[in-house]
Amino acid sequence: MTAVLLAAAQDPKVHLTSQTRVIAAVIAIAFMLMILELIRRDRLQERFSVVWFVAGIGMLAGAIFPGLLGTVADLMGVRDTNVALFSIILLLLLGLALNFSVIMSRQAAQITRLAQERALEGARKDEAQTSSDKDAGSRNSSAISTTEDAE
Repeated sequence: MTAVLLAAAQDPKVHLTSQTRVIAAVIAIAFMLMILELIRRDRLQERFSVVWFVAGIGMLAGAIFPGLLGTVADLMGVRDTNVALFSIILLLLLGLALNFSVIMSRQAAQITRLAQERALEGARKDEAQTSSDKDAGSRNSSAISTTEDAE
């Protein structure tokens, strides 16, 4: 048992069977097709789909070239490919969280601005309605006084 653990610790290369590689490639392609379907149904905007397509291409590249993760781990200075994969995914998730925070902040500012504009429009309509009611009221009172004068 310890020999297996030592061998696994000393050999950080990624070993994927051909069946695992095919399944991973099919999952990556299905993921990218799902992104296209979401765009087609207007459930995902094109500007957000780029990030997800890059993720799908990364998944596909990992399936086609299993040694790529080992190369990335070497470039990062990490001995274990699992640590490299975890680090890459963590950085991507942090980037996505930052991106969505920026988008939410921009949309919150737009909502505030639109609510303020809507409130100003409502106040202007109320003011116009009040002034037209006053004008109509003064016309009615003058008509009443004219009728009283005629009697």
